Amino acid sequence: MVSRREFIRSIPLASLSLSAAGFPLRLAHAADSPTSDPAAFDRLVALIGDNVPVRIGHYPVELGKLLAAQTDVGDFYLAEGAVERLEAQFAGRVGKQAAVFFPTGTMANQVAIRLLCGERRHLLLQQESHVYRDESDAVSILSGINPVPLEGGVTDDLYRAVAEAFQQTTEDAYPVEIGAISLESPVRRLDGAALPLDTVRKISALARQNGAGMHLDGARLLLMSDGAGFDLRRYGACFDTVYVSLYKYLGAPFGALLAGDASFAAKARDLRHILGGTIFHGWMAALIASASLDGFEARFARARQAGTALLDLLDKVPGIEVRRVPHGTNIAFLKLDGRVQQGLAARLKEAGIVIGPIQHGELQITINETLLRRPVAAIAEVFAGTGAAARRA
Repeated sequence: MVSRREFIRSIPLASLSLSAAGFPLRLAHAADSPTSDPAAFDRLVALIGDNVPVRIGHYPVELGKLLAAQTDVGDFYLAEGAVERLEAQFAGRVGKQAAVFFPTGTMANQVAIRLLCGERRHLLLQQESHVYRDESDAVSILSGINPVPLEGGVTDDLYRAVAEAFQQTTEDAYPVEIGAISLESPVRRLDGAALPLDTVRKISALARQNGAGMHLDGARLLLMSDGAGFDLRRYGACFDTVYVSLYKYLGAPFGALLAGDASFAAKARDLRHILGGTIFHGWMAALIASASLDGFEARFARARQAGTALLDLLDKVPGIEVRRVPHGTNIAFLKLDGRVQQGLAARLKEAGIVIGPIQHGELQITINETLLRRPVAAIAEVFAGTGAAARRA
């Protein structure tokens, strides 16, 4: 799998204009061209990225519609207005007393970890986690906290690794004081695999027995919505603090939310200001995210159901082998033989279907809400090289 850094490095700088919106970077420049057909763009099925791709011009148009329907949206240094309403909306959704708006997810993670650890200077976390791999040693540099990476991914092996870490704290004359556990779910570096609720509950019980805090790096948390019984409040109850991203799939240009109890939220606001995160206005991101959050779980459950149906159809196509991710959310892989690969890019382009690169005969596909724009049977026909769209290509 190509890393995010490698993917970005392979793209011309002129193509970065739509990256924050989740659009495939290699197509951004062409899609933003004045000659592009906006209606066709809005019909794209993008089997890449968590978000619905939008053109740059989408933001002022969308904000205009939302402003026409609402009043008192403005915030002053992230207080009141649309920001305050979004915070309350998310806190209620995840079952916490309060939520705090942050400009970035990295800052939300770092504030949560610092406050939960306090003077106990060790943090347990997955070795594949964003906090450990993608936040530039911020835990140790900013807060003097020592990350302890654990193996186990999203299996019960992670619970056993946590139990062993706590056992070690009692074995030495100078014990390792564990202040908190940070769990990422779904895990980007594990192809969107999510920690099962039973495993999370066992880890949470261990943390509470040992006086450690629990933080959920849930940047992509709502992608776990599958219509099969996932309950956001039940999952969130295992954690003291819960973070979600506003731009990965909720359509905002930036932003994050961090939820916890009222006392934690007050401390988080103070620390946000100390770290320079209390920006002048956040209402633009809050308005868009709030509108998208309303009904998102039901919409995404339908998208995941459509994705399952598409994978079932593709698995029956000669020359295509579907590889599903254990405990997966919205990512799967297609192993394609040479016959299927031949002409596939042209067929998909003609049909208005966007994919990422095929590498070593394998294609990663990502389920998002654009899959609801087209019958999955028609998409499968294009992959198989049958149907009207495929014949035109």
